[in-house]
Amino acid sequence: MQLHQLRYFVAVAEVRHFTQAADLVGITQPSLSKQIHALEADLGAPLFERVRGNIALTAAGEVLLPLATRILADVETATREVQELVGLRRGRVRLGATPSLATSLAPPVLRRFRDAHPTIDLRVEEGGSQDLVRDLLRGDLDLALIIMPAQGADPGLRVDPILRESLVVASVDEVPTASATGELRITDLRDLPMVMFREGYDLRDATIQACREAGFEPSFAVDGGEMDAVLSFVEAGLGIALVPGIVLARRPGVRITSLAPPGVRRTIAVARRRDVVPTHAGRELRRILLDYIQSAIDRGELPPGVEPLT
Repeated sequence: MQLHQLRYFVAVAEVRHFTQAADLVGITQPSLSKQIHALEADLGAPLFERVRGNIALTAAGEVLLPLATRILADVETATREVQELVGLRRGRVRLGATPSLATSLAPPVLRRFRDAHPTIDLRVEEGGSQDLVRDLLRGDLDLALIIMPAQGADPGLRVDPILRESLVVASVDEVPTASATGELRITDLRDLPMVMFREGYDLRDATIQACREAGFEPSFAVDGGEMDAVLSFVEAGLGIALVPGIVLARRPGVRITSLAPPGVRRTIAVARRRDVVPTHAGRELRRILLDYIQSAIDRGELPPGVEPLT
């Protein structure tokens, strides 16, 4: 079994097409097919089968795919780590962040990192926590700022909680059921149309769970938006949304209403794969992140509704 054979196998498994996979890895289709056949001979089992003209993984292929993906990610990490040490090329760090954290916490942290290490290649991916966890486990990210799921972290990850923040109600008009204190109870949202995030957003899960715990199902005016779209829909008066207060800093047309205790809170964490030794660049980015949070705590500059856990 050769590493290049595993790369070819993963490419075919991803695109489910031999010719497209050959183009992806930069070889001819006959050469790719020959290497796949050699890999199948070494393993003693077919890895692909044709189903109604489409390429599908066999049972053996399903078993091999996550193992091959992890092996290739580990080889890439090892190669990058050694190259960083001997100075063969500049390092790289791949950071994932949820949309709210990508626009609030990530920019000043990345600025500090860039100032200290201008030769390091920074790559940032924005997505929901579920998507970022998937990419971490696949080896596509080195580090991610995620929201801790209610059911706990994936055992394949090391997850360190760093901040806790409260969600607020975003609306274009004053919510008529607000109390004299200006706060809303979750039950006050029962008859209000909501603008809902797409599947995979932790804010979607947090909103639905809070409503169900209060004894009702939320009513969706619009369902399936990204962060910018949801806030634009709120500005258009289509409904309300539960969001982190920090994302509304540049939205003067959106009214912010706090939730009465206990409200809805979420835990922000920094995560990485447990079974992979982080690169020097990854460790340095994590250190700068934690230093930035501590300096914000010391200066009293954490946003309202945000409290430290470090």
